[in-house]
Amino acid sequence: MDNMTHERLLIIDFGSQVTQLIARRLRELNVYCEIHPYQSVTDAFLTDFAPKAVILSGGPDSVTRKGSPRAPEGLWTMGLPVLGICYGQQTMMTQLGGTVVTGQGTKEFGRAFVTPQGTLPLLDGWFAHDKEQVWMSHGDHVSTIAPGFTVYGTSPNAPFAIIADISRNFYAVQFHPEVHHTPNGAMLYENFVRLAGFKGDWTMSAYREQA
Repeated sequence: MDNMTHERLLIIDFGSQVTQLIARRLRELNVYCEIHPYQSVTDAFLTDFAPKAVILSGGPDSVTRKGSPRAPEGLWTMGLPVLGICYGQQTMMTQLGGTVVTGQGTKEFGRAFVTPQGTLPLLDGWFAHDKEQVWMSHGDHVSTIAPGFTVYGTSPNAPFAIIADISRNFYAVQFHPEVHHTPNGAMLYENFVRLAGFKGDWTMSAYREQA
């Protein structure tokens, strides 16, 4: 089966237990996506796969550990929209010139509330009531954002809960939009695929017929 006829979104998996939920959210939006482990995603793989956008999943590792997982360096110069989730945000910051720290006060697990800092198309439909409930699950946090990024949302324990470099179409959040504990998380994914230009040209029923 040749899926090159569909617009494709690549999810780079850093080992999160909920990566499959990201794919589910995207498939509900009629977006064809594939999950591939970070070890398999090289610059050559990216060129061959030809995604229209990329999502970096969460994961259990720490970017402060030597040898911890990274996205392929070529990703940052391909001109693709990229969304980093939790660990995905942290490796994005580390690779683009920001700083991530481990230590007292960096851990956060459970429900949190994010408040907006300015407006961002990724967040269309959010903050109707001044703050949004989200689900945090991280041991490290970003302490300095990379050059070109701006803060668009904060929580009491995550000063960089939502950040973006609009000029490069890079977006990153510290929380997990894919879980039901982030009630409006599906809307964030919908906004991302819209910003990336997806037409929604794929359905699960068509996939079954082709298979």
